[in-house]
Amino acid sequence: FESFKVIREVDYIKEPKPSGYRSLHLIVSVPIFLHNEKKSMKVEVQLRTLAMDLWASTEHKIRYKKDNYISPADSQALLECAHSCSEIDRKMEQIYRNIQNSKKEQEKNKQ
Repeated sequence: FESFKVIREVDYIKEPKPSGYRSLHLIVSVPIFLHNEKKSMKVEVQLRTLAMDLWASTEHKIRYKKDNYISPADSQALLECAHSCSEIDRKMEQIYRNIQNSKKEQEKNKQ
């Protein structure tokens, strides 16, 4: 069974777009099975945290409606929200790591 292959990776987490958008985009080749054959199909996978997805979904609804005008102040506010979401992700990851380290320390002290 042939597995998927990463063709291209674009890391908007390490290097966010000017708008503040963050996500990891992967173009991958995956096997698909048809009636008489197996083919490779290219697909795009976008990996986001919940905070990133909330921001991206909301920003898309706001920015890409045909009749919406986005003022420079609103664009700046969206960018600030993107930074806030990133900070939330960073804090949540640190809390998770702290808890994992505490568990390891408790297990070590039991021995």
